[in-house]
Amino acid sequence: MQRMSGIATLTNQYVEKIKNYKTKILDTRKTTPLFRVYEKEAVRIGGGVNLRMGLYDMVMLKDNHIDFCGGIEKAIKKTVAYLQTNNLDLKIEIETRNLDDVKRVLSVGNIHRIMLDNYDLPTLTKAVQLIDGKYETEASGGINLNTVADYAATGVDYISVGAIINHAVSMDLSLKAQLV
Repeated sequence: MQRMSGIATLTNQYVEKIKNYKTKILDTRKTTPLFRVYEKEAVRIGGGVNLRMGLYDMVMLKDNHIDFCGGIEKAIKKTVAYLQTNNLDLKIEIETRNLDDVKRVLSVGNIHRIMLDNYDLPTLTKAVQLIDGKYETEASGGINLNTVADYAATGVDYISVGAIINHAVSMDLSLKAQLV
C-alpha cells in the first residue's frame, strides 16, 4: 500500500501539472518485477494512463529494431507483414529521433502512434505540427515535474514518464486502529 500510494500520488502530481491540456500521462513497461499489475493500477488511480502491460499487447519499434531492419520504412513494412501473416491485431508505435524520421514515418504510414524521443521543445512543437493529428503522438525522455507542462503545451497527445513508477517514494502510512 505504501509503494502504490507513492506511485498514485506522484502520477497525480504530473496529471495536475497538465490538467489544462489534452495531453495524458503514460506509464512505461519498466516496473518492479512481480508488481507490474499493482504499479500500473496505482498509475491509473493517480489519473495516468497505462501504455501496455507487456511485450504482447502492442508492437513498439524502437531505434534498435529500426536500425537492424535497415531503416524506418523496412521496419514498418516487415512489422505490418508479420502481423498480417500471423493474423495479429496489434497497434504499432514507432520511435523517432528527429524530424527526418517523422517525415519518413509519415510517408509510410501503417502505424498508430509516433514516439518523439528526447526532442527539445521547439523540435517537438514542429513534429506535432507536422504530424497534424494523423497519428497519436507521444513525447518521452527526461521529462519531469518542472518541464511536463511545457511539453504538454506543444499539443502532444501523451507524455510517457518512467519516473512515476521508478522514482516514486513510498508513503508513510499507519494502520493504527482506535477503539471507541
